[in-house]
Amino acid sequence: MRFSTKTRYGIRAMIEIALEDGKEGVFQKDIAEKQNLSVKYLDHIISALKIAGLISSFKGRKSGYKLNRSAESITMYDIHLAFESGICVIDCLCENFECEREQECAVLDFWKGLNTQIIDYLKSTSLADIVEKKVSIMSA
Repeated sequence: MRFSTKTRYGIRAMIEIALEDGKEGVFQKDIAEKQNLSVKYLDHIISALKIAGLISSFKGRKSGYKLNRSAESITMYDIHLAFESGICVIDCLCENFECEREQECAVLDFWKGLNTQIIDYLKSTSLADIVEKKVSIMSA
């Protein structure tokens, strides 16, 4: 299983937005520069994060982007869901997939358990946890 580039870049963008704790939003060009991302590609990332309700535009003299909720209440799973429909470690766990071997599959419960553990881990890790790690790395 691999996480998409959009999910990974979405997390990076959210870190930059969360690091800004002032009243002014974070400029998209600043996010792109700090994370070494193309502004054009970041447009798609920002759009998905806005649609998911995780960030919003901050208008004013210094417009930019701000979190819609506290970093403590935003999980890695929330960010992942801005770009993907869910987590499926194997096809037969994905929505609308019909497996003709499901009734006789000896490992289905194993895959379901693994899938659940991944989701639970993403849900148990907040954006604040990741930002805290980033701050400790920057101050080292």
